[in-house]
Amino acid sequence: MTIIAGAELAELFRGAFRAYPTGVAVITARGPAGPVGLTASSVASVSVAPPALSFSVMDSPSALVIAAAPSLVVNLLGAGHAALAADFARAGGPRFTADQGWETLPTGEPVLAGAAAALRCEPLHRVPVGASTLVVAQVTEVWPGPPGPALIHHERRFTATT
Repeated sequence: MTIIAGAELAELFRGAFRAYPTGVAVITARGPAGPVGLTASSVASVSVAPPALSFSVMDSPSALVIAAAPSLVVNLLGAGHAALAADFARAGGPRFTADQGWETLPTGEPVLAGAAAALRCEPLHRVPVGASTLVVAQVTEVWPGPPGPALIHHERRFTATT
C-alpha cells in the first residue's frame, strides 16, 4: 500500500467526502451585532439520553460567533430549501429575509419556519481541530417540521432526495 501525505492526502480526503452524501442544516445564533447563520453538512446525532448532536465549523466570522454562542438552533433542511442552503453557504448571500421564512425565538435565536426540524441547543464541548471547531451540543427543544424529501449535499451540490 502506498503512503500518501501532505497536499495529496488533503485532496484525496476532500474528494472522499465530496462523494459521501450528507444532510444539510443552517445553524443560527444570536450574535452581538445581530443574527448569524451558516450552512453545515457536518451535523450528526451523538446521544439520545441526553439528546445531543455535533457539528463542525471553520473560522469564518459567523462560525466564530456560533461556536462561542451560549445557545443556537440547528435547522434541518428539506428538499425545498436548496436556495436557502446556497445563500447561507456563501459570503454575502442574503440572510434572514422575510421571504426565507425566519422567525425569532423569545431567547433571540433565528428559527426557520418550515424546516424539516429545528433543534435549539446549548453547547457542551468545543474542541479545536486544525482550522475548525467541533461543537457538541445538548438539544433542549425540538420543533418537528413538515414531512417530505430531505436536502443532501453531494458532489458539491445541494440535491433533494426522492
